[in-house]
Amino acid sequence: MRYFFHIGYKGTNYRGWQRHPYGVNVQQTIEDCLLKILKVPVAIVGCGRTDAGVHASQFFFHLDVEKPWAFDMLFRLNKVLPPDIAVFDIIPMVGMPHARFDATQRSYDYYIHTYKDPFLSSVSSLYLLNNLNLGAMAAATSLLPLYSDYRFLCLTPAEHDSTICHVTAARWLSDKNGDKLRFQISANRYLSRMIRILVGKLLQVGTGALSVAEFESYLATEKAPKALSPAYPQGLFLSKVTYPYLDLPARNAFSAILQNQTDDYWQVV
Repeated sequence: MRYFFHIGYKGTNYRGWQRHPYGVNVQQTIEDCLLKILKVPVAIVGCGRTDAGVHASQFFFHLDVEKPWAFDMLFRLNKVLPPDIAVFDIIPMVGMPHARFDATQRSYDYYIHTYKDPFLSSVSSLYLLNNLNLGAMAAATSLLPLYSDYRFLCLTPAEHDSTICHVTAARWLSDKNGDKLRFQISANRYLSRMIRILVGKLLQVGTGALSVAEFESYLATEKAPKALSPAYPQGLFLSKVTYPYLDLPARNAFSAILQNQTDDYWQVV
């Protein structure tokens, strides 16, 4: 029997979602906790990957078991998991839907604050940038859905079978004072470090170091950037994962301080 687990996590203390031997990761942490509860080793399959230090307001993984458990798994798992990982829902599925391959859209938020604030340092990226040209950044961002080959805005394009990504929406938002920024993007898939690279380049557009036309040349694969510098990881949140058969709202109460603001706190640039 297959279950989908709807979770969220703060990625500060983890070397990403996926299991690997190079440090503590979210997947292994959850699998170890499930081992304590079920008394047998299990393997879970996540809806994607996140980099070291990146957070997830919404994330799904699936788990297969021979028969349903006869106890409150939601309560037990949350009790043994560390405070920075939370399980919101456990959903029994019909058939064998796949947490990763069945996802049709993933949305991310990237948060920036332009003044030093110790309470935001782990959930938003500090960029001491004044007088950003938000109009130019918005103009460059509006180009993203018009192109689909992101090979020049990927750290390791050769590692991907395809560099085609279909961006369905992208925009910048700002608070009323203009000292907090929020980048939102939705697509069917992403390449390695793609969102953080995009944010880095769009900030260069905002400072005038990069023109909108030059940014578009990367999207049109006419010209490769001289260097790729991904934006800091701590500002990035996987915020929404959508399936044809499952479309749950994110549990924003778990999310970062910055995400708990109401929608009218943010204004579209």
